[in-house]
Amino acid sequence: MALNAAQPGFATTVAALRLRSWKLGAGQPMEVIDQFTDADFTHIVDDRADVHVSSRDGRFYLGYFPDGRPGGADEDWVTGEGWVIAVTGTADVPGYRMAFGTDTPAEIVAAVVARIMATSRPL
Repeated sequence: MALNAAQPGFATTVAALRLRSWKLGAGQPMEVIDQFTDADFTHIVDDRADVHVSSRDGRFYLGYFPDGRPGGADEDWVTGEGWVIAVTGTADVPGYRMAFGTDTPAEIVAAVVARIMATSRPL
């Protein structure tokens, strides 16, 4: 950042700040969900219109909760949690879980899912 020390106070330029535009807004959830084929994954849409996708072997799970995920420690809404991705571990290696807010751009979640899918392989 360019700083003019000869004058009192803070002075800079827009160019020096390198302002950016960032992807914001939930976007289209189908960018994520369309990555899962019927041959390899089970899709369920429940009575709240939440979408659940799991691999046929049950080790991968994706949940999409447009209004926030129900449940939690006090069995109330988990406010703001819109996406959950979980991969079950093995006897030797633990699995993992990721959650994204309801306002996380679907493009970002889709990129994460694509990377996870690229690391999976049939046994």
